Amino acid sequence: MLGIVFTSLIDMLEEKVSPEFADDVIVEAQLENDGAYTAIGYYPFEDMQRLLTVLVDKTGKSANELLYDFGIFLFGKLGSAHGDVLANTSGILDMLAHLDDDIHVQVKKLYPDADLPRFSVLSRTDTTMKLQYYSERELFALAEGLMDAAADFYGAKIQRETVKTDIPHTYEFNITVQ
Repeated sequence: MLGIVFTSLIDMLEEKVSPEFADDVIVEAQLENDGAYTAIGYYPFEDMQRLLTVLVDKTGKSANELLYDFGIFLFGKLGSAHGDVLANTSGILDMLAHLDDDIHVQVKKLYPDADLPRFSVLSRTDTTMKLQYYSERELFALAEGLMDAAADFYGAKIQRETVKTDIPHTYEFNITVQ
């Protein structure tokens, strides 16, 4: 998993709660690297699972609630670090339509080892989109937070419905721009 995801999570914990809280989470997660992450590094997904388990215990929130909140925060970090990638899109649906064929291609140039989710546009109109999400990591709630933050970035308000499909690790997002 990309280092920027880990550094952003720790930043969020420090900013939203406290640096001491972030340190406590890292210590309790018993990470092999003791939480020493760099934005350009690549780390095991198990580290994220350990951190998330500790956060669930400490906050009482579900893993999906935490991932959603983190998705909102992460979009801000990614948007400021890689705003040039977003510059080629004119709105939330345009951005979502170009995730795999443009944005993720650019991410792969920066992070060749990145294991990114796959997105496929199943249908689209001027105000609606059905988007298929696939990831063995089941981080759909993180994607929801990223989408909602992206909508805010573009000054749009969206209604989103998430449906788990019969295909393993696959969800559909039904999105309407209001």
